[in-house]
Formats: sequence, structure tokens, C-alpha cells
Amino acid sequence: MYKNILVPVDLNEQGFADKAVELAVVYAKHENAKIHLLNVLPGIHMSMVANYFPKDATHKMKVDMKQKLKDFVATHVGDNITYKTYIAEGKPYKCILEYVAKVEAELIIMPSHKRSKVGKVLLGSIANTVVQKSPINVLVVKPQG
Repeated sequence: MYKNILVPVDLNEQGFADKAVELAVVYAKHENAKIHLLNVLPGIHMSMVANYFPKDATHKMKVDMKQKLKDFVATHVGDNITYKTYIAEGKPYKCILEYVAKVEAELIIMPSHKRSKVGKVLLGSIANTVVQKSPINVLVVKPQG
């Protein structure tokens, strides 16, 4: 049923993406699917923000995040699972939706922060926006506790 599963992972918060990736691995094993792990970096290249960072900051962030993603995959994705990792830059929900088409995903499995109603109004919810705008099914994994 699903041959390509997109899993957006935020590695800035310890344990945040773990459950979503664990579930993606279960689906991948059952469906013989490929997992596409996507990490989105903030868009610091924008002119308003870029002046506050050294010129090589984006490159350093990408190198650092590639290593973190590699370490994360080594811990959470088994050897018998086909996967690919990606680093994107920009607004998270837009990058996630772009990668749906790019990797021909049929399912998104993503974690969601546990936020209060006020937090959702002030900060918005990436998972909520992805669910509303996605052309494919989205499985949102809630945090435990």
C-alpha cells in the first residue's frame, strides 16, 4: 500500500522524533517500503536574517545536521530497512510538502508537539498545517505522557 514514507524529524529536541520513526520502521517492514527522513533547517539565508550569521553558518549547520541525522538513523532505523536522508532549508511545512512530491511519498508519519491552546494560537502547529495542506495521508504521532 505504501512504498515511500516521508518522516520529518526535528533533532533539536531529544526524543521528539523517536516514536514517529519507530512507527515508520514498522510500516516499512510490513509494506517493504522506503523511509525518507527529512530534517528542515531554519531559513537563515534570507536577507533579513543572513546579516546576523557568519557567511559559512548555513554550510556548518548542514554538515552538523547531516552527522546528527546519520547518528539518529544508526540508532533508530534497522539495517534491513531501505531509507534515505535529506536536509532542507526553509519553512518546515513548505519543505515537508515539497518533499512529498520529490520522493513520491504516499504517507507522512510525523511527530507533533504537545502544546496548549494558547501555544497553538501563538506558535502555530507544523503538524496541523501539514495535515490541512497535504495531498496524501498524514499520521501524526503524539508525544507520550
